[in-house]
Amino acid sequence: MEVNSSVSEFILIGLTQDAPKEKAVFVIFLFLYLATLLANVLIVMTIRYSQTLGSPMYFFLSYLSFADACFSTTTAPKLIADSVAEKKVISYNACMTQVFAFHFFGCMEILVLDLMSFDRYVAICKPLRYTAIMSPRVCGALVKLAWAGSCIHSSAQILLALRLPFCGPNVINHYFCDMQPLLTLACVDTYVINLLIVFNSGAICTVSFILLLISYVFILRSLSNHSAEARRKALSTCTSHIMVIALFFVPCIFTYTRPLTVFPVDKMVAVFYTIVTPLLNPLIYTLRNAEVKDAMGRLWCSKL
Repeated sequence: MEVNSSVSEFILIGLTQDAPKEKAVFVIFLFLYLATLLANVLIVMTIRYSQTLGSPMYFFLSYLSFADACFSTTTAPKLIADSVAEKKVISYNACMTQVFAFHFFGCMEILVLDLMSFDRYVAICKPLRYTAIMSPRVCGALVKLAWAGSCIHSSAQILLALRLPFCGPNVINHYFCDMQPLLTLACVDTYVINLLIVFNSGAICTVSFILLLISYVFILRSLSNHSAEARRKALSTCTSHIMVIALFFVPCIFTYTRPLTVFPVDKMVAVFYTIVTPLLNPLIYTLRNAEVKDAMGRLWCSKL
């Protein structure tokens, strides 16, 4: 994989180079990462073994939690390990693997959020046809399409990354490997490649965000025909989804829809959508969803 590069490894700057701050980074992000894994695995296992959470909404939620756990794992462990390491080094092959995994699970999360909004649209706007439209077979096919779409997206990213020649500087001003930091190190004109990245990652984020907003506009408009109790329940669910969408998509759009320009705030924005949001997602869905909390309490109390 190194035919286009004379660089065999990269040095990651990380979040800070101040020793006391690095200790704080280790403690804080180790806690956040372990909490993310625990919360998301708990949701996946609860939905998997609960008898009451068999609807398509919870089927997609389990995949969102799985994607969250994997997405956080692509960056957090390296950040945590580097915060106590003398040299923050990542090999060329490991860097390319991180690019692929990061975009694969990031795209998976986006597509699953799309599926969840479609499920809510059908449930609220087409209630009489909901069971027929969102059958288990259809839901399974939709998830398989999401896996395929994620693979296509991440394959396109890694093919662009492998074409970049690195022949000099190998210091990445970030805490993980991504396309934008790598483009600044390439010893070739990256204008066209940057445009391709914007059309790929930027388009996926922006188009999905717009479609999600449109779907929720239709959902909210249709609630006027429902009873007060149905409106309250639907608004509670939709509010949770909209919070997740805003927390994830706004930072992603900021990062992937602009020309190749590095801002000091980029790393903190990346921390938010790679580490903080995967932890907030399960908290938002469980704390605002009585069914999940009840099922979780019954299931794990019986297990214990």
